[in-house]
Amino acid sequence: MAEYSAFALLKNALSGNTDWKPAWRKAAPKPSYDVIIVGGGGHGLSTAYYLAKEHGITNVAVLEKGYLGSGNVGRNTTIVRSNYLLPDSIRFYEHSMKLWENLSHDLNYNVMFSQRGVLNLAHTPAQADDYIRRGNAMRHQGGDAEWLSAAEIGRRVPGLDVSAKARFPVVGGLLQPRAGTARHDAVAWGYARGADRRGVDLIEHCEVTGFLREGDRIVGVVTNRGEIRARKVGVAVAGSTGRVMKLAGIDKLPIESHVLQAFVSESIKPFVDSVVTFGAGHLYMSQSDKGGLVFGGGLDEYNTYAQRGNLPLVEEVMSEICAMFPAIGRLRLLRSWGGVMDMSMDGSPIITKGPLPGMYLNSGWCYGGFKATPASGWAFAWTIARDEPHAINAAYTLDRFNRGVLIDEKGQGSTPKLH
Repeated sequence: MAEYSAFALLKNALSGNTDWKPAWRKAAPKPSYDVIIVGGGGHGLSTAYYLAKEHGITNVAVLEKGYLGSGNVGRNTTIVRSNYLLPDSIRFYEHSMKLWENLSHDLNYNVMFSQRGVLNLAHTPAQADDYIRRGNAMRHQGGDAEWLSAAEIGRRVPGLDVSAKARFPVVGGLLQPRAGTARHDAVAWGYARGADRRGVDLIEHCEVTGFLREGDRIVGVVTNRGEIRARKVGVAVAGSTGRVMKLAGIDKLPIESHVLQAFVSESIKPFVDSVVTFGAGHLYMSQSDKGGLVFGGGLDEYNTYAQRGNLPLVEEVMSEICAMFPAIGRLRLLRSWGGVMDMSMDGSPIITKGPLPGMYLNSGWCYGGFKATPASGWAFAWTIARDEPHAINAAYTLDRFNRGVLIDEKGQGSTPKLH
């Protein structure tokens, strides 16, 4: 497999880049494994990596119906943050942030993690109070947060309209300096390469069409490439969770599938060097290394499995970004895409054993899937290997919805599309 170093870069540059070796093997399925992970996105790949690295479980297969990284890990706005309010959420996403900070070194693969900061704009005094409360909660849990005045924001983000005549005047903002962005494809490729190097089989174009059962226990999967047995089967398929779990006879889960659109503009010179989010609506924006403005907004708010959205949401997002940055109003939109979100009833994830013996579930990521990639895989691997949750995911159970112990970060109640 490929080794990456300054020497390898120089060697291949001199040979016309014709001698790079594959980053991972094209594995064929074996009859059985210790663990099968259904889903070859960021969470599935990171789970396999940490099963091998942290727990020594290497007889693992990752099954992906398309190619690795073809789902939501390649369809997002690349934002990484841990600016949450509730203790369970802060602990989990802070663990993820610490993994992000060492991820390129750990994987020997540059995931292009850029700690450029995430700035949440406040447009009313009440919103400012809410953000300051959140910042204090973050700092109590060991995170980082700073409150900025409108004048400080104007100096930090020169293109932002912070004037008194702005349609939505800015009264201040909550900054998390350690937050930022990462290259989504590189995250998938880095985890894939790392898992492969530890003996994990990454099996592409292998769609799960059913589950093997002995009584109530899951003992493997049926795929378009034959039956594969396993002692444990983990499911990490994001917006396809409902469809995949139905194959196991699980018809009701506390999630809904919605499409979330994202956009990128034509490239321009350096314009904004941090992530900025709009407080009077739902919009988040950063600038990529290639110069495009990468941004997204809210859900399309109807249930769908399609990776495309509708035009009213496009219009809403464009109006919000122009309200924030009037100077970019004449930029051309280069492309858009959609990812299918598995929206949970309280806006928080599910990382748990079950709901059947031999099965493990990782779902309900709503908007938070990409930034959670390291901690999600780390905690899911722990849960699978030890048959019990780690402290950081102990609250992310399925039965919390039956018990009414919701982790309602936004205070929206049990309405998935509002999270």
